[in-house]
Amino acid sequence: MLVPTVRGFALLSTGLLAGAFGYGAVNLVHGFRTVPLDVRLTFHTALMAVNGPVVQTVMALAILSSGALAVLTRGLPRLLAASAGALAVASFLVTRFGNVPINARIKVWAVGTVPPDHAEILARWELFNNLRTGAAFVAFCLIVLVAVAGDRLAGPRADGPSGA
Repeated sequence: MLVPTVRGFALLSTGLLAGAFGYGAVNLVHGFRTVPLDVRLTFHTALMAVNGPVVQTVMALAILSSGALAVLTRGLPRLLAASAGALAVASFLVTRFGNVPINARIKVWAVGTVPPDHAEILARWELFNNLRTGAAFVAFCLIVLVAVAGDRLAGPRADGPSGA
């Protein structure tokens, strides 16, 4: 009973992470590009204040549940779950060391002066956003694979048929 529960939780949390980043990459970034810069900076700052705790929590849950699934499974599902966990960690690291420092700069720009190289900095934010989105999406796909075909991928058990 533990493995199906953890598998479901890993599926949910990696799906939420991929969905949140995917929505942002497709819809929000397009919106950012179509509004005046002052509107983008104000909205970006407000959004990050709300997004920060929510996305960090979902990232942590994706990392923990994928890691737990890797511990509880064997064979190829273990490797897939561990890889999903590593990709969730990668999305966290890209966010923490790529997007978050730029978010801090954007917060300052929203109430002050925008530097002349702002377009390059915003493009770098979008690159980091695409990297973390891709990592989260692949992590989700790996957990989907474990959820759909995990027992078949694990192979026969030495102690009889798989009950996981």
